[in-house]
Amino acid sequence: MNEAERGGSVEEARPDAGAAATQTDEPFELAPGFRAAATACGLKPDGALDLALIVADQPCTAAGVFTTNRVQAAPVLLDRERLEREPERVRAVIANAGCANACTGPEGLEDARTMAALTARGLDCEPGQVLVLSTGVIGRRLEMPKLERGIAQLTAGEGESGAAAAARAILTTDTRVKLAAGSASIAGRTVSVRGFAKGSGMIHPRMATMLAVLTTDAAIAPEPLQAALAAAVRRSFNRVSVDGDMSTNDTVLLLASGTAGFDGRPGLERFTATLTDCCVALARQIARDGEGATRLIEIEVSGAASEDEAHQVGDAIARSSLVRTAIHGGDPNWGRILAAAGASGVAIDPVRLGLELGASGDAVMVVRDGLPVRHNQGSVEAAMRGDPVHIHLELGRGARAATVWTCDLSAEYVAINAHYTT
Repeated sequence: MNEAERGGSVEEARPDAGAAATQTDEPFELAPGFRAAATACGLKPDGALDLALIVADQPCTAAGVFTTNRVQAAPVLLDRERLEREPERVRAVIANAGCANACTGPEGLEDARTMAALTARGLDCEPGQVLVLSTGVIGRRLEMPKLERGIAQLTAGEGESGAAAAARAILTTDTRVKLAAGSASIAGRTVSVRGFAKGSGMIHPRMATMLAVLTTDAAIAPEPLQAALAAAVRRSFNRVSVDGDMSTNDTVLLLASGTAGFDGRPGLERFTATLTDCCVALARQIARDGEGATRLIEIEVSGAASEDEAHQVGDAIARSSLVRTAIHGGDPNWGRILAAAGASGVAIDPVRLGLELGASGDAVMVVRDGLPVRHNQGSVEAAMRGDPVHIHLELGRGARAATVWTCDLSAEYVAINAHYTT
């Protein structure tokens, strides 16, 4: 299934896969077979929720995709090891904000193991059945006495219950929670996918500072579950860039309880489509909530020789500070878009390029066959001030396409990151 075949909006339920999902004011829970809670243990100086627990009622199958940064945080190392060893016996995820537990050496890895062991003790399971997530400032040790008290509260059933509370607890510079839900009818059964994410800055996946926990009631073995997650991440979280900086802690976990009874084989493609739609919904929310952002930018690159090639061009545009500052100011300087595409490393032919700005149906063609075309300047300015801002670049090299998401670049981004640790 290539991207062109998926069709539909990521924010609308697709008839075939049933994806729903973005932020809602209605109560939000995880897929059947899972529960969540959160508490404030004092890692965040403002006293906000900073520790989340996700628990499976029974041992569940899990999959994970992690940062490709060579500098990896202790929780990433721990989770990789545990998912390679026993991906079918996971019972819980414990996640903290306020400290990344990255660049902390053997002591940091031991702290991550202690977090898992404390959680396992409270849930009466084995430490190896607990996964760990952390996010926050790099290079600082976890405050373990605070975590010990917080984990004891959560495993005793105290704290604020619900997935929405867990989603709030892992936020750092985010301004809002990010939730997604979808369902699919497979082999006569309704299978659900529900989860949450965090991410606002240091976002440039091949995984970014982003964390996500997705849950499903499908019964899928570790290998196909991992394959489904990898495929979904490739077309969602790996298509987001806020600032071009890759984090040390990026992790996406997918937990499968199996309560729906679907074995995952006959309908794996349909399940993967539903999972992908949920991941795309979360990825869009991350881009929209980029640090200092005022608008979401959606870049569609079509006419590529391969999907990877289209992604490479779209990524170059998304990382361009000149493109993003022009959009922040509503400046119709579309030449910056072509310049970014030309510097992508893809062997594009300038005389084949076409560029449209604005949403489908109202898009304004500004370049055809590599040359400017007459257009209404006011319409282009309006397109550059839209939310989201839609950019469609046609390469004229083939039939493949990819969509990438970013946000505008404002002075507020500089202000946030100039004083992040102080």
